[in-house]
Amino acid sequence: MIAYIRGKIISKDSNSVIIENNGIGYEVNIPLSTFYNLPEDHKETSLYIYSCIKDDTINLFGFYSLLEKRLFLMLISVSGIGPRLALNILSGIGPEDLLNAIGNEDIDRLCRIPGVGRKIAKRLVLELKEKTDSLILDTEIEKEEKDDEILKDAISALVNLGYPLEKAKKVVKKVSNEINISDLETIIKESLRTIAENL
Repeated sequence: MIAYIRGKIISKDSNSVIIENNGIGYEVNIPLSTFYNLPEDHKETSLYIYSCIKDDTINLFGFYSLLEKRLFLMLISVSGIGPRLALNILSGIGPEDLLNAIGNEDIDRLCRIPGVGRKIAKRLVLELKEKTDSLILDTEIEKEEKDDEILKDAISALVNLGYPLEKAKKVVKKVSNEINISDLETIIKESLRTIAENL
């Protein structure tokens, strides 16, 4: 069973991507959220895969993030929702927004997703609310751990540039409190700017 694939993008559109791995081209169905994160054709990418075997057909469904795949698996566990509709749901709403809509029992928001009527929306809330609560918590913990790692790397980068450890810690902490942590480069750039302004 294929669970993960890494390779070169041969072609892509908003519904699928063909990835070459060891000379074999795999056609993978994807949601829009994954499509927007894909690099240009002929560049390397990696996707988390769900393999759906039905009759004599094997369909691959791919996701840029593990969160998307976990949501997909939760969606297809709901009675009446198959892989295609689950993919359609993930294309119609972002992963975090979907978690919030189910967690807050926002039926109206769920009904605005193409292909989701009131009956399916209520079923999503009924069958997934408790599961999404734990997934939201897991996501928040993962984000905090990722943020901590970014801060450590930023401090290390400043030390490697010749700044004292204590000063690096102080500046990075100040910057991280003032702006949303997005990526390592942003934190380092803002930290250097802060140091320059205080010379």
